[in-house]
Order: sequence, then C-alpha cells, then structure tokens
Amino acid sequence: MDFLQKLGIDSYNQGVSTGVHWVGSEGEIIPSFSPVDGKHIASVFLADANGYETAVAKAQEAFKEWRLWPAPKRGEVVREIGMKLREHKHALGQLVSYEMGKSLQEGWGEVQEMIDICDFAVGLSRQLYGLTMQSERAGHRMYEQWHPLGITGIISAFNFPVAVWSWNSMLAWVCGNVCIWKPSEKVPLCSIACQHITAEVFERLQVPEGVSNLVVGGRDIGELMARDHRIPLVSATGSSRMGKAVGIAVAERFGKSLLELGGNNAIIITPDADIDIAMTGAVFGAVGTAGQRCTTTRRLIVHSSIYEEVKSRLVRAYSQLRIGNPLNQENHVGPLIDTMAVDMYSKAIEACKDQGGNFIVEGGVLNGDGYESGCYVKPCIAEVKPDYPIVCTETFAPILYIMPYNDLEEAIEIQNSVPQGLSSSIMTKNLREAELFLSQSGSDCGIANVNIGTSGAEIGGAFGGEKETGGGRESGSDSWKAYMRRQTNTINYSAKLPLAQGIRFDL
Repeated sequence: MDFLQKLGIDSYNQGVSTGVHWVGSEGEIIPSFSPVDGKHIASVFLADANGYETAVAKAQEAFKEWRLWPAPKRGEVVREIGMKLREHKHALGQLVSYEMGKSLQEGWGEVQEMIDICDFAVGLSRQLYGLTMQSERAGHRMYEQWHPLGITGIISAFNFPVAVWSWNSMLAWVCGNVCIWKPSEKVPLCSIACQHITAEVFERLQVPEGVSNLVVGGRDIGELMARDHRIPLVSATGSSRMGKAVGIAVAERFGKSLLELGGNNAIIITPDADIDIAMTGAVFGAVGTAGQRCTTTRRLIVHSSIYEEVKSRLVRAYSQLRIGNPLNQENHVGPLIDTMAVDMYSKAIEACKDQGGNFIVEGGVLNGDGYESGCYVKPCIAEVKPDYPIVCTETFAPILYIMPYNDLEEAIEIQNSVPQGLSSSIMTKNLREAELFLSQSGSDCGIANVNIGTSGAEIGGAFGGEKETGGGRESGSDSWKAYMRRQTNTINYSAKLPLAQGIRFDL
C-alpha cells in the first residue's frame, strides 16, 4: 500500500523512539491487523522497561535545553510540523482509516485537526500571558508568569489515534515541555507514522533529541508513566475505568493529571426543533466512527408530541445507511476496532433487551463478502426508559437509545442523570429553551450545543467534560495552562522593606 511506504512503515517497526533515533527493544512483537479487511498490516516491537527508561532519561536531558528556546521559536517548530502534516495529510488519513476503521473522510478530518491545532499553537506561542496585579505596598510590582512543567506523558486511545496526541503535544511543546507518548497498542502504526513526520522537522531544525518520544506498549507502560515522579503531568484519554486508575496513581505522588474519559451524550429534541437539522445531527452523531467517539450520540430525548415522527424518520434514515469498507467514500459506517468491541456491542444489545428495551432498528453482526474481518455490525436503535442500567453505561458501539419527555426540565434532568458529563445538545428554535439548556440549571456537561450534534468539536474551544469524564480540558481556549506551572513574583524597587498586611517588624 502506497501510504505505508510514504509514511515510513516497514514490515517490522521499533516501538520506542526518542526523536530521530529508534531504540531497540526486547519487548513482545505485536501485529497490527486492519478491522477493515482483517489483513495483517505490519508488526511492532513493543517497549520493555529498558526502552521506557531510555525515553525518560532522554526526555529529562532534552527539557533542560528545550525550555530555554524562546516560545515563539518553539512555535516556529510547530508551524513546520503543521506544514509537514499538510504534505502527508492524504497518506496519514488513509492509514488512520485503514488501521482504525473510521471513514476515509473522517481520517482526513482527523489529520486536519492536527493541522488546525498546529496553527492554534503557533499563535499561542506568542500569547502565554501572565497577569500584573496591584501591590498593596508602595514601590512594589507584583505579577505572575508561567513556566513549563517538564515531561508531559500522553496516553491516547484508539479512536482518535493521531489527533488527541497532537492536541496535547503541540500545546505542551510551545509551552516548553517535552513529551512521551504511549499510544493505544491497537493502532501502533499511526503513532509510528507521526513520529517519522515529526522527526523530519526536528532533525532539520536541530531540535534536541528527546523532545518527542514514542513508547508503544501495553498497560504496563501506562502504569509506569502514571507512577513515575519524573513525569509531572500525565494526560490520559480513554475509559472512565482507566482514568480512575491513572488519576489515583498520579495523585498519590502529587502529580497532575489531565483526564479525558467516557461520554454518554444526549440530544434533546423539542417541539420547536428544525427536524431536518435534528435528524442530520442525531444520525451522524450516533453512527459516525461506528459509534466509537467519546462524543458519540448515545441517547435521544424527544418530546412526546413529536416522538412518533422522529422515530419513523430515524428508522427510515437507518435503512439507508451503507455499511462497509471505510476507504470507499460511498459507505457511511465502517467496522468496530476489533472483535472484542463486537462482543461488547452484542452483550449491550442483550442487556438492553433483558432490561425491557424495544429495538425499533435491530442490530447484529455482519458476515459474508466484505465483512471478513468480523468487525462490522449494524447500527441499531432501542426504545428505553432513562433509568435502565445499560442506558447509563457507555458502550463504544453504534447503539442509540431513544426515550420521550413531556417538559424541558424533565428532559434536562434525564440528560444529566448519567455518570458521564462530556457533550450534550438541544435542537430548538425557541430562544428560551436554548438559554435554559445553557444556564446554571441546564446541561451539566463540559460541552453544550444548540442546533448542532454532540460530536464535531472545534479546535478553538477547550475540549473536555465533567463527572466521570474526568474534568480535563485539551486543545483550545486557555487549556495551555494545564501544561505549565504558575509563579507569582513580587519585586521591591523601593529603599524600604514594608511588610504585607501592615505588619511591623522594627529592629
């Protein structure tokens, strides 16, 4: 496949890199199989403890030099990475689609997110502002400044195998940090391709070896990172279960964690909604990436007066979905990541039926021509009650739950009744309904949208959620502050030493 060669992917690949150099490892060799057709793409030597130690040591050494580069100069490095990503967008998007299983358009869109965050970070490199405060003491100046933390550990999930790394690394780099990335072992080739792309730029611009480190490994590597006092910040994306373990381990050593965890996202559709817009948002939100986004629409809360109309339109829309090879742009839905995900999908359907759910669009695993990988499933819809245990659980698959409501306060209460708090949406042309949804008594999620779906966040806004979603914020706005430490400075330029709060201490 041409895109593999363009991205430097060989039959066998080392899984540890400190930048330009790849580190030999005695770890396990794992194959990467495509969920698209079940074919073996390439193999990777996983990191062992020695490989991990090499990366950490190199990162510590590089930080001493990298933090002294002026922030705009670091921004220039990131700008060059963005330019290189533009050159490789087509090939990298193909790899994302083929190794992960999302549609080709979504694969290219994910690489575009990387380019966008590079552009954002370049501007940010000249805007790492601190405040100037008014001192209560004459002849004193008081202000704050921000310093890099050191090593940023990045643990990313399979569903966005390149974008989430870029959200973290580009901001961390312009802030003066160095990075160690442990990607999901389900999509190792995407991370290796990113390391090759970055290395091209770093070598040309003479960036210190160890600013960008890759450690492909399993759970053991993630646990090492979480417990390692040399890594002051660990940014972890994945399930709430994983995030709890990481958060506890990092907190025990007084480190900082940035957690982007599960979502159980809902769209409220009111009688004043534009139904055409609502259908587009709901269907794409539910089946995009085969339901494997943390912002996937998993619940539809529909006013009882339009419930039957919405239900019939959903059934009709789902009957038109084309499921198949995601590299074929005619198809809407690709495969799940692996057969383990298929098993979780099947168990969730059975649990929903056992709890009383009524499937208006039946699910099932697809077999036969074009589905040889065993990873293709049917997007399905179930009528449920909001308190069913399965409805309160995030299932990473295209299962949509639909339920009626009678007044907006009830709908918001249903929306907020799950443990997760990532993304939410209301479909309405009624200003009062929209403002109530966005108010203090409205959505309790980190993201609340009006007349757009729950997925498709933009780079400019901080991304993240509340409750079991972890509380972290990545990407836009002032999320750069998570990658830095705040320092308050007071300078006395007078000929006296007055004490704060009027305290006298005369000698």
